[in-house]
Amino acid sequence: MGKIVWLASYPKSGNTWLRAFLHNLLRNPNEPYNINHLTDFTLSDSQVRWFHLFDQRPGSELTKEEVAALRPKVHERMTKSSRDSVFVKTHNALVEAHGVPMVTMAHTAGAIYVVRNPLDVVISHSHHYGLSIDDSIGALNTPRLESINDDTHVYEHHGSWSEHVMSWTRQPSPGLHVVRYEDMLDAPIKTFGGIAAFLGLKPPRERLKKAIKLSSFKVLREQEKRQGFIERSTNTEHFFREGRAGQWRRLLTPEQIEALVSVHREQMARFGYLPPDRPR
Repeated sequence: MGKIVWLASYPKSGNTWLRAFLHNLLRNPNEPYNINHLTDFTLSDSQVRWFHLFDQRPGSELTKEEVAALRPKVHERMTKSSRDSVFVKTHNALVEAHGVPMVTMAHTAGAIYVVRNPLDVVISHSHHYGLSIDDSIGALNTPRLESINDDTHVYEHHGSWSEHVMSWTRQPSPGLHVVRYEDMLDAPIKTFGGIAAFLGLKPPRERLKKAIKLSSFKVLREQEKRQGFIERSTNTEHFFREGRAGQWRRLLTPEQIEALVSVHREQMARFGYLPPDRPR
């Protein structure tokens, strides 16, 4: 039995890209690892099937308090799925909700947290959830924001973008590795190599470069085009849409930029996300 290594991020911040990289690095395939098999190494803490191990009712019939009470049991069961460490994707903030921690520390070995500029997150968020940009700004700005229970997923506690980022990153820890989405794009060898090193891996440089190439956004998008992607939202035509940084410069109005910066200035400044004309 292993413990959980959390792959954590606010929604639409690069979690799936991270998971694809880990599969291509660990399995070392000659062809890109199938994006529809990303559960081979990485579980998801919101899938209702894990909660059905303890309560067979449809997810939509469970209360949030009932789901919260089951979380520690689910996390323990996840650790029993492998003798080694278990990678678990989460979009939950590192907080307590409905009287229970969203992350069970007793079953935790560590975490990789991916942070992305909220000015770009909001654009991907709007496409994924089928919202207007202004409605997605409202979501990123809403304290203690939660999703609902349905028949495939239990609720997630996102909080606002700043609450989410702060919950995971305010307390430095040897068991926590924080990476920026933008560095995954601009400095892939250093950034993905740092992820591997955090996990105690020492892949040869060529194997690392190969894993990065096989999980590039271009490759992921081409796979989705050919075979579809089971994690794609029904609200959007493509899951892998742009995969670039800085889209906000041409897609957001000054008012929309200010709506985000005014709420998230402190955390944006910490990670170098403030627009040049916005003082710290």
